[in-house]
Formats: sequence, C-alpha cells, structure tokens
Amino acid sequence: MRRLSGVLLLAVGALAQPPLKPVPAVGIEVPAADRAELQAGLAHLRASIDKLKSGPLLPDVLIYHEAVRYALQYNEFFKPGEIAAAKTLLQQGETRAAQLAEGQAPWTTATGLVVRGYVSKIDKSVQPYGLVVPPSYSPTAPHRWRVDAWFHGRNEALSEVNFLTERQRSPGEFTPRDTIVLHLYGRFCNANRFAGEVDFFEALDAVKRQYAVDENRTLVRGFSMGGASTWGFGSHFAGLWAAVAPGAGFSETKEFLKLKEMPAEWEQKLWHLYDAADYAINLSNVPTVEYHGEIDPQQQAGDVMERSMAAEGMRLVRITGPQTPHRYHPDSKVELDRILDKIAERGRDAYPRKVRFTTWTLAYNRMKWLAIDALGQHWERARVDAEITGDSAVNVTTSNVTALTLDMGPGGCPLDTTRQPAVTIDGQKLTAPAPGSDRSWLARFRKSGTQWSLAESTGASGLHKVHGLQGPIDDAFMDSFVFVTPTGTPVAPGVAPWVAAEQKRAIGEWRRQFRGEAQVRDDKDITDADIAASNLVLWGDPGSNRILARIADRLPVKWTADGIVAGANRYPADTHAPILIYPNPLNPKKYVVINSGFTYREFDYLNNARQTPKLPDYAVVDTTTPPGPRYPGKVVQAGFFNEDWGMK
Repeated sequence: MRRLSGVLLLAVGALAQPPLKPVPAVGIEVPAADRAELQAGLAHLRASIDKLKSGPLLPDVLIYHEAVRYALQYNEFFKPGEIAAAKTLLQQGETRAAQLAEGQAPWTTATGLVVRGYVSKIDKSVQPYGLVVPPSYSPTAPHRWRVDAWFHGRNEALSEVNFLTERQRSPGEFTPRDTIVLHLYGRFCNANRFAGEVDFFEALDAVKRQYAVDENRTLVRGFSMGGASTWGFGSHFAGLWAAVAPGAGFSETKEFLKLKEMPAEWEQKLWHLYDAADYAINLSNVPTVEYHGEIDPQQQAGDVMERSMAAEGMRLVRITGPQTPHRYHPDSKVELDRILDKIAERGRDAYPRKVRFTTWTLAYNRMKWLAIDALGQHWERARVDAEITGDSAVNVTTSNVTALTLDMGPGGCPLDTTRQPAVTIDGQKLTAPAPGSDRSWLARFRKSGTQWSLAESTGASGLHKVHGLQGPIDDAFMDSFVFVTPTGTPVAPGVAPWVAAEQKRAIGEWRRQFRGEAQVRDDKDITDADIAASNLVLWGDPGSNRILARIADRLPVKWTADGIVAGANRYPADTHAPILIYPNPLNPKKYVVINSGFTYREFDYLNNARQTPKLPDYAVVDTTTPPGPRYPGKVVQAGFFNEDWGMK
C-alpha cells in the first residue's frame, strides 16, 4: 500500500500546480498583408519544390519551406523582425530550388556558414542543421576533416526561422582551424534528449554522407543546456568521440533541481536513463575537459561530475573563467582550444587495450569494442571492465550482465591471429574464436546461472529485452512511429473521451516540443508495411481499435469490457485505462504503445533537467481524475516488465 499512496500523492500534487507558461510561447499577431505575402511565398516555393526530383539534396531546399510554414501555421513568430527573416528564407529557398533545377548545388562545396537538412526516420519531418565550413575545406582534398558538434543553450523562442537565420549570421563560440563545426537544432529545446538525441546522430550521419569526415576526430561541445547535452553524449557514447568539452550544464537530476520531495520509485529509477553522473566511469574512455565561470552557479554540474569521477579514481580537468558568470571568458576559450586541438590532433583510439563501461539500460549498451547484450535487471547498475592482458588473453569482469560481445573491426584487433585467445570472464576461462586475417575479431558470450559460455548470436530464443527493445514508453518515440486512431465501438465508452483528448494532446505536443508532425492513420488504414517499419501507438481499447483487438490477448496487461488486469490487481474498465510499451506481437522487432505519447508534460517543459521519462514500461490510470501538467490522470499502478517482458 505504501507504493500506491506515493502515487496518489503525486497525482494530487500535480492537480495543485498553478497555471504554467506555454513553451514555446504563443506568437505575435502577423499583420494581414504580411500573412498574405508569406502564404503566397510558401505556395510559390512549394510549386518550385514540386518540380524537383526527389534526391539527397532536396531537404536542403525543404528546410526553408518548412521553417516558414511551421511559424505561420502554428503561430510561432515571436518578434516582428522574424516576419522579415521568414521572407528572406523564402527567397533563399527559391534560389536553391532554381539551382537544383539546373543540376547545380553550390552550397554543397561552399565554405563559411551553410545550412542544410535531412529527413528524419522518426516522423519523416525535415530537420535543419547548421555548419561552419572552414576556408581550407575542399571536397577534392585527400584528407578527412575534424568535426566539432556544438549543442546550443536553452532558447524557448528557437523556432526553425530563428535557427536558420542565426546559423547564417553567426559562426558561434568556437571555430577551430581546419574544422567543420556542426550546429544542432536538436528538435528545439530538450537538451538533446529523446528525439533531440536522435537528431544529433541523424545530422552527423548527413554530414558524413556529404563531407569527408574523420570519425576519429569528432568532438562534442556545448554550453549551458548544450553543456548538459555534452555531458549526456560524452558519458553515454564515450567510445565515439575524440574529446568531450561540456560547459556549465546540468549533469544529473536530483541535486540540480534541489529536490526535497522525491517522486515515485519508478521515476527515480528512470533518472538513470540520462543522469551523466551515473555513467562517470565511461569518461575514462575519452579525454574530457570541463569549463565553468568562477561565479556561475551552474558550475554545480562540474562539481557533481568531479565528485563522481573521483569516486572512480579519475581527476576531472576543469577550466575556470576568472570572475565570470554564465558565459565563456576569452582567455579560457583560448586555453580550451589549445587543449582540444592537441587531443584532436592525436585522435580517438578506437581499440584501446582496456575498456571500462557502465550502463543501466540496454538503450546504451556499447563502449569501444565491448557490447552488453543482456542484463540481469534493468535500471540496476551494470558494469563491465575488459582488458587485453597478453598476445592471446583477455580478462573481463562483469556485474548485472548476462550476455556480452567483444567486437573489433578490420585492422583493430591486437591479438595474435595464429592462436585462439583465452577470455577469462569473472574468473572463468574460455577459449574464443581466433581473430580473422584482416585483424577483425568477434566473440559472443552468454551466462546461464553462474556459468559463462560461448554464444552463436547476441539473442536468446523467446522474448527478451534487447538493445532497441527495452523500454520505457518514451523509447518508442526515438524511431519511426505511427499514431493509430480508433474507428470502432469502444468496450469502455467511459474512457473514450480521455483517449480522444490524450491523443489530440500527444499529436499537438509532439509538434510543439519535438518539431515534427506525427504520422497519424486510422486503424483500418494500417498496412503490413506500417507494421514492418514503425512502432505503432495504438489509441483506444480492444473494441475501438482493430489493431489492438488483434493483439490484446497477447499483452501482459489485459483489457476487456470486464476490467483491466495488471498482475494481481483488477480495475473497472469504464474508469481506468492502461498505458504500456511492449514488443509488437505482429512484429516483435518493433514496439506497440498503448494510449501514450512521450511521458513528460507541461510542468517539465520549464526546466530541461525535468525532462526525463515520467512513466515506466506500464501504468494504469484512473481517468476520473482529469489529466494535469505532470500526469495523464491518477496513476494507480505502474512498473517495469521483467527481462522477458513479463509482469514482475
């Protein structure tokens, strides 16, 4: 009963919240003449685009159209000057469209400030990014180029119009010599979490396709909210970068928010998804340099990371701007560049002899040449230390890990190619396959009880949590998803208004917070191709949604006209609704989600450190309590499925 009481208190607290300011804010009124001019300009640019052939450069034109369309359609002009900026963007879009129609694309070889775009796998939206291309760049040069990714600070008015305008006006804080600087839009203002995280990798992939990028000289940098992004990418993906350079951004949840009253247990566990302090040991795999101003309160993030790294035996190098508030000191910028240039010159070591790695979820399961394939229990710390100890010997120690892979690509393995290496895992000695003649090496291992053995594949038979299919609910919105609208007769008509309102809200808030338009289709229009390609977000109940009806008896939470059964608990169907994520029984390589968009709500828009998952793998909501700014109603039960996707 103690757990349920905590949930009820949270729901009551949510209802007591005062009205919250909208993020982003409501825009200004656009004068009728300007609106007409913008609408005409959009129509003309759309016609120009429609004449172009589909191809990899089309998003570089579409970014201008979509930026202005969003601002006009969704009332997101925040200052009068942005209206003029939008007109300029339409002209720039027409110029690119005309060039592309002639088979030309001069922006692809231009130096200086360049804006480009890509089509996201998540919602098929066109997302912009900015580049600073160095004067020395040439597409015919024989060498590859260093890339510094820059994550911006919080700006609640960072519409696509404002982002594109700024990225063609200012090079930003740092422009290292002979370096391409990638400026992320990050899908607005989310500290590059959730879809903002995917945005980075999609934009970086786009840059790799268009430019000769040195993958061993890619650095991540940012300040304020962007510093938080840098801590996140640095600690979760340390094996990918040559260096990590965060500045004055939060690195965890509890201390930064000065929380005195703790949320529900599951929500605290979900802090482990993004809290960089929990992943501190991973920074032993990448050079890290932190910056803060001497009188900046947000040096707190560096203090936390310094303490967390010290607990692992590491000393965090910190650059302090003398008597400086929340900004860079000019002398500190010089010092930072000096250090990072030296690190970048050396480049990333893709195959070090020793790897240390911790995670709490299979969402983040890889470090250098080590991958964790299965956990003993999600949301408890997992740890692997792996070291090459001789010409044919590797030593591995693990905690809360039941399957792992050691994987070195061509040219990467230092082991003797004429011998089968001895791999010792937790004191147990195993003989692994020999490296290939190209000096690649792959060895998989699985644990049963207390014994390790060689494995033929990363997966085991049956349904299990694996990388990319491990929850929580929010994970479904980091890949292609489709909202599926019910068209039938509900078995729980009392819940139908709640379902309709939550679906409408989820569609609107996806666009506002993650800057795309969700794919929405009626249940009768879902095809086998949709099931194969996308996570399906099913709204309604087994009577109203025909896709849900097909799979309802194969879900761990049961929902019929007689009630909802979640483990040992039963709830009336007319006043309760289940929310959950689960591998789609029609295609277990993708998710189904029942009755939920992303799970943080209006209260959490106000501070990026709050933007963590608010619901775990499943929940049951009492819909007689109206949805609020923190929860979709009164959460009467919530929890995680076990490692086999069953009820605990």
